[in-house]
Amino acid sequence: MSRKLSNYEKETIINFNEAENVATIFTYNKSWQKHLEKKLGLKPTMDNGYGGKEYQIPKKRIRPPRAPVELSAEARAKLADRLHQSRDPASQNTKLQAKSKTKKQNKGNTINQQLRTIKWHKSPQSDLKGYLESER
Repeated sequence: MSRKLSNYEKETIINFNEAENVATIFTYNKSWQKHLEKKLGLKPTMDNGYGGKEYQIPKKRIRPPRAPVELSAEARAKLADRLHQSRDPASQNTKLQAKSKTKKQNKGNTINQQLRTIKWHKSPQSDLKGYLESER
């Protein structure tokens, strides 16, 4: 007989102790399960049949929560400006031009300038390798 659990019952538990070097993570959360399996490559050590899975991970990979960072208004404005500049294509072009001028003065045709001219296809690594080999 299948039983549907309430959201309150679908919990995530991270458990470890001082004696062992392994932590266990038990979760019903599908996004956590997907992250643990796909991104970290972990395999479930137990499946309870109701959607909950348990994983084992080295204890050193578990980090305690950090205190939130309180930013001053000035620091927040600087970060907002930097984010705006990184998203603005016009400001990126001026930065690239400024960088390329200094590099041209120093080294002529640098690797970074060559990389900007490469058209990436399916495999950037293979294209880059072939391009750099052809330049030698």
